[in-house]
Amino acid sequence: MSKFALRRLGLSDDPGTYRPNLQACLDVVLEQSDGVADDVLRGLKAAMVPEPGKKVAVANDPNTCKAIDTLHSQAAAFKKTFATSLRQGVYGGESAAQSARLAMRFDDFQFLDADQLDANIELAQSLQTVMTSAEDALPMLNAMVSNLLGWSSVQAHLNPLRPDVFVHALRAAIEEFVPERARRAPVVHLASGLLGVSLRHLYRETADWLRSQGVEPVHMTATKSTGLWNPTMAPDSTVARTMLTLDKLRRLLSGELDPNPQATDKLDFSSTIPVSFETLQDMKLVEPMMKRLADRASKAVGAMRIKPAPEPVVDLLAPQADPGQRKKLGEQLGREVVLLMVENLLNDRRLLPPVRASLQLLEPVLIKLARQDGRFFSERQHPARLFLDRITHRSLAFAAVDAPGYGHFQKSFDNAVSVLNGGTGDAAAFARILRKLDETWTREDADQHRRASEAARGLLRAEQRNQVAQAMSKQYAERLQSEQVPDIVRDFLRGPWAQVVAEAQLNFSDGSLDPGGYGAVVDDLIWSAQLRLTRQNRARLVHLVPEMLLTLRRGLELISYPAERMTVFFDALVSLHEQVFDSPEQDEASTTLPGAEGNPLNVGDEPWMVGNEAADSGFLDEDSVLEEMEARGQKMGSGIDRRQWRVESLSTGAWVDLALGGSWVRAQLTWTSPQRTLYMFISGGGMTHSMSTKTIEKMKKAGLIRIVSERRVMDNALDAVAQTALRNELLSAKPKAHE
Repeated sequence: MSKFALRRLGLSDDPGTYRPNLQACLDVVLEQSDGVADDVLRGLKAAMVPEPGKKVAVANDPNTCKAIDTLHSQAAAFKKTFATSLRQGVYGGESAAQSARLAMRFDDFQFLDADQLDANIELAQSLQTVMTSAEDALPMLNAMVSNLLGWSSVQAHLNPLRPDVFVHALRAAIEEFVPERARRAPVVHLASGLLGVSLRHLYRETADWLRSQGVEPVHMTATKSTGLWNPTMAPDSTVARTMLTLDKLRRLLSGELDPNPQATDKLDFSSTIPVSFETLQDMKLVEPMMKRLADRASKAVGAMRIKPAPEPVVDLLAPQADPGQRKKLGEQLGREVVLLMVENLLNDRRLLPPVRASLQLLEPVLIKLARQDGRFFSERQHPARLFLDRITHRSLAFAAVDAPGYGHFQKSFDNAVSVLNGGTGDAAAFARILRKLDETWTREDADQHRRASEAARGLLRAEQRNQVAQAMSKQYAERLQSEQVPDIVRDFLRGPWAQVVAEAQLNFSDGSLDPGGYGAVVDDLIWSAQLRLTRQNRARLVHLVPEMLLTLRRGLELISYPAERMTVFFDALVSLHEQVFDSPEQDEASTTLPGAEGNPLNVGDEPWMVGNEAADSGFLDEDSVLEEMEARGQKMGSGIDRRQWRVESLSTGAWVDLALGGSWVRAQLTWTSPQRTLYMFISGGGMTHSMSTKTIEKMKKAGLIRIVSERRVMDNALDAVAQTALRNELLSAKPKAHE
C-alpha cells in the first residue's frame, strides 16, 4: 500500500464531468507536502537505529544524530518551511533551477569559494539520488502534466513538479535548521534518498489521480530538442564521456607536470582548460578516461618518433614519467576541451544549419589555436572567443534561411571561415577578421541605431512623465477623500490631468512651482464639481468657468489627449455646471452625467504617450494585443508560452519572436527603461517595437511572444562544459554512494 493513500488524492473510477486543470493538479500535490516531509523525517529517525546485518554510519556519528534530532524537535516548523519553499519553487517556474545553473556558470567559477563549489556538488548529488528513485514514475507524470500545459508531446523540463523543485525545497528547509554544512551534508544525503522514495509514490499517485479524472498522457516520444537551449538536456556525447576530469586534468594542462619549465619548446596549457576547472580541487580522475587519453598520447608520441612509454597505461602524474608524453597528453586534452565546446554549439538548434556547418569548419582552426594560445578559454575578451560570440549571437536575428538579410550575413561568415582556415588561425587573425566584421556591421546598423536612440529618448521621457503622474495621482486621491465629486471628475484628475501636470513639470525647467498653472486649476475644478458649494456662489462659477475650461483644454492638448475623449469630459462637466441653475435643488447622489458610465476617459496603468512618441517607438498597447488575438481567432490564455519565464528577467540582447500582423517576427531586446516599465525591441529592417511590462505579460499569456534566447550562445556552450564537468564528477563518485 502506498504511503500516499488513494483516498488522499480522491481517486475515482468514474471521472464524471470534472477535468482538473494545471492549477488544480499543482494544488493537489502541494497539499501533500506535509506527507512528504513526514516520510523524510521518519526515515531519518529510522536511520539512527542499528539493525542486524545493516551498516549504520549515522548511529555512530553524534553530529549527524544531533542534526536529525534538531529536525525532529522542530518538525512543525520544518514542514512549514518545506511547504513554503516548495510552493515558491512550483509557482516560481524555473527560478530555482536557474539559480542552480547560474552558480555553475563558466566565467564565475574563478570567484566561487570551496563552500560554494561543494554546495553545487552536493545539490547535484541530491538531485541524482532523487532521480534514481523516481525515474520510473516520473515519465508518466511528465506526460500527464504536458497534457495539462497544452503540449502534444512530452516537455519534461517544463513540468512545475520536476524533482529538482522538491530537492531545492528540501535543502532550503534543512539548511534553515542545520546551518553548519559539515553537519548538514550527511543529513541532506540521507534525506535525498528518502525524498526520492516518497516522490516515487507521490508521482504515481498523482498520475493515477489525473487519469481517474479523465486526463490522458500525451505521446511519450518527445523530440530531444525543443529548439531552446536547456543545459540539463544536453546530449551525453562521446566527447563529454571522455574529456572531463578535474583536478588531475587541471594539473596536467597547467604545466605542473612539466619537469623543465624553462624549455623553449614548452607550450603553456595553464589556460587551455576552462577557468571553472581551476577551482575544482577536490574532484578525482576517472581512471578509464585517463587510460584512454594515455593510450592516445602514446600513439601520438610514437607517430612523431618520440619513444612511447613501455606500458600502454602509465602514471602520468609520477615525477619520473616521460615529459614528452605528458606534454602530448596536455595537447590532446586541450583538443578535447575545444571539441566539447564546438559540439555544444552544434547541438544548439537555434542556430540555422548553415551557421552550424560553418562553425564545424572552424573546428580545426580552434584546435590549433588552443594548442598555441592558452588564453582562449581564460580570457573572455580573447579575439577568437569574441568572434564566436558575435557571430553566433548575431545569427539569432534570422529565424529561417530565407529571412531578409540572412544571405549577406552567411556570406560574410563563410568568407571569414575561409580566411581563417587559409591563414595562421592565431589570435591576431581572429582580431583582424572581427575588426572588419564590426566595421561592416556598424555601417549596416548605423541608421537602425539612430532611430532606436531617438525612440529610446521618447520612451524614457514617457516613463519619467508616468512616474511624476503616478505621484500626482496619489496626491489627488488623498485630496479627494474628503470631497464629494462625480466619478468622471475624480477619474479625470487621477488620470489625464495627472499626466498634464507631469508633462508641464518636465517641459518647464525655469524653477516655476506650477508651470502653466495646471496645478492651480485642480482646486477650481474640484469646487466647481460640487453642486452643494456652487449653488451657494453662482456668480463665482460664472466668472470661473470660461478660464478654467480654456486651461483644461490647453493642458489636454499638451499631452495629445484625443479630441473624442475631451468631448466626453467637457460635455459631462458642462452638464454638471448647468445643474447649478436648475430648480428645485437636487440631491448630489442622484446626479447623472452624460458619458459617466464605465471608463470613458480610458484611465489605465499604461504609460501615456505624447506626440510622436508612440509612432517613433512602435508602441504596442493592450488594444494591439487584443487586435492580434482577434485576427488569430483565439481567446486570452489559449496560446500560453509554456516555457516559464518572467518579464523582469529579460535583459538587453535577448532574442524573441513576436506575433505581429498575423506572422511571427524575430526581434532583439535593445533597451529597457531605468524602472523597467518599458521595453524596446528591434526586428529585421530596423523596425522598433516597444511595449510596457503589462503588455508583454498579456502577450505572454496569449502566446504572442516566445523567448528564443535570454543569454549569449557562447555563454551557454561554455556553461555546458562546466555542467559536464560536474556530471562526470557525479558519475565517478556514483559507486561510492552504494558502499
